Amino acid sequence: MIMEWNKSKKIDWAYIFTVPNILCYFRIILIVPMLVFFFKAKEEGYPDHLTISAAVCLGLSGLSDFFDGMLARKLNQITELGKMLDPIADKLTLFAVGICIVFIEPAVIPVIALLIVKDLLMIIGASFMLKRKVRPCASKWYGKVGTFLFYISVGLIVLFDMILGMQDVFKPYAIILLALTAIMMIYSLVRYGMFFLKIMKEEKLKREDK
Repeated sequence: MIMEWNKSKKIDWAYIFTVPNILCYFRIILIVPMLVFFFKAKEEGYPDHLTISAAVCLGLSGLSDFFDGMLARKLNQITELGKMLDPIADKLTLFAVGICIVFIEPAVIPVIALLIVKDLLMIIGASFMLKRKVRPCASKWYGKVGTFLFYISVGLIVLFDMILGMQDVFKPYAIILLALTAIMMIYSLVRYGMFFLKIMKEEKLKREDK
């Protein structure tokens, strides 16, 4: 079931503030304290209280991202607004995290670059679909898994490098985690690409039938 936007002039607050949408707003809001805590920690030599605060913000963001889609289906609160908010919240959060993590672990730069390329291609694809009046696809499980792996990788890098001071011990495992994240992102991009081509082919056939 998909909740539809109330087309009257009256604002439909129930549509705007569904539980999944609130989680998306929460993720976007969390970006601000996460960046504040991180750069404050960087200025002061990464004291534990500031570093942990930034990590907690990231952890809460990751959890809300993991649960919003599940709750949307469980509560029958899938909305067109939510389909737009979810990837926007994801991309803003990942961009903010990417800025932070580059200061900690340069090995993450290739994964960040891959993430940017993937998101740019997805934005171009979605724009192309909208231009042709085709509804862009909602987030899929493989996209969620790639995002979740990225959060796990970053969280563990922060934990072992900044909090426990065990960078040399953990670095080989960090590289493995980042490699798995990159593989999942590539897989996600391929699957989204296949889905995009399938939808566009179906739309072309519909137009030809008319």
